[in-house]
Amino acid sequence: MKCPYCKADDTAVVDSRLSEDGASVRRRRECRKCSKRFTTYERVELSMPVVVKANGHRVPFDREKIRTGFMRALHKRPVPTQYVDDAIDRIEQRLMAIGEKEIPSRIIGEMVMRELKKMDDVAYIRFASVYEDFQRVDDFREKIREVKRPARRVRRPAAPK
Repeated sequence: MKCPYCKADDTAVVDSRLSEDGASVRRRRECRKCSKRFTTYERVELSMPVVVKANGHRVPFDREKIRTGFMRALHKRPVPTQYVDDAIDRIEQRLMAIGEKEIPSRIIGEMVMRELKKMDDVAYIRFASVYEDFQRVDDFREKIREVKRPARRVRRPAAPK
């Protein structure tokens, strides 16, 4: 590790600790040349698969593109941002679990649709209409029928006598 002050290569680790969230290691270092101290963080770097678009182009996986898709579908919907973050984390974990170096964008889109379906029916329909390229009103009707749930009967207490 180079010293950020004098650019010397000879630094020593003085102290190591887990970060508060446990996702990284915090290291205090000291330069043996200029004696200044600085902090570094060590994190696991996971390599996500390359995304293969429908036209065959390959692009790096981009978490922000997924977030943008969620946020567009959820525009003005009552869904907390934390739910989106959790859903994106689950998608990333599934992609890493697949273990492939390349993954079709179609699979990622289907994962996003599954997550949206659990969160909000309107957002799910919005995303599906773009993702599945709806061309007719009947396409919307079919998708709405798919998410429509039978009405629950609310049991009311009997009126007092």
